[in-house]
Amino acid sequence: MRSTGVVRQLDELGRLVLPSELRHARRWEKGDAFEVLVQGDLIILRKCELTCVFCGGTHELVEFTGKRVCGNCRSTLASADVTAAVGDSHVDLPAV
Repeated sequence: MRSTGVVRQLDELGRLVLPSELRHARRWEKGDAFEVLVQGDLIILRKCELTCVFCGGTHELVEFTGKRVCGNCRSTLASADVTAAVGDSHVDLPAV
């Protein structure tokens, strides 16, 4: 790990501004999501890639029960043969 030589102070709301050179070099943009990890006395930021839980796609993501699902997978799920998905088990689905 190397030092950038840049020192920043927290503002009154606890925010820390990352240098623009660092953001541009990493291709971090406004609205990007980050996971905050703690390792000993280090705080690590890891960019979260918002992707579909099934295929890893990023197009038309919608959150469903805490998981992201893309448009293609939603269509596939909507037209899926439920019997094939659950095997020989009998499942009563609510009427649509």
